[in-house]
Amino acid sequence: MEYNELGKTILGLDSAIRFVTIFDTKDEKILYSEHNPGTTNLLSKEESQESLQLAINAWKTRSKLASKIGRGKYVLAEYEKIKRITMPFDESHLLYITTDVGSNSLDLIDKIKKL
Repeated sequence: MEYNELGKTILGLDSAIRFVTIFDTKDEKILYSEHNPGTTNLLSKEESQESLQLAINAWKTRSKLASKIGRGKYVLAEYEKIKRITMPFDESHLLYITTDVGSNSLDLIDKIKKL
């Protein structure tokens, strides 16, 4: 799969998307990571990396309960300045997306699922 194309497609789904990262959970590496052009970064590069790592670790922790409660579909965290969506793309790839607070997150999640 061409992750650059996928990442760009997701980035173009909605003007409220600020940032998209595709993470390979098996090899533990970033396959795509881009900000929407014109977006002002709220976090430093190091802080962004830390936020991504926290989201990945939280996803892995939730996955330990999957046999009892089912596989996670997505996690939506809303802050004062952004929303963060973490969701699996497939068995070994995780999407990490930030949006403006005014975004329609559930509509965006549905669009991503259709990809």
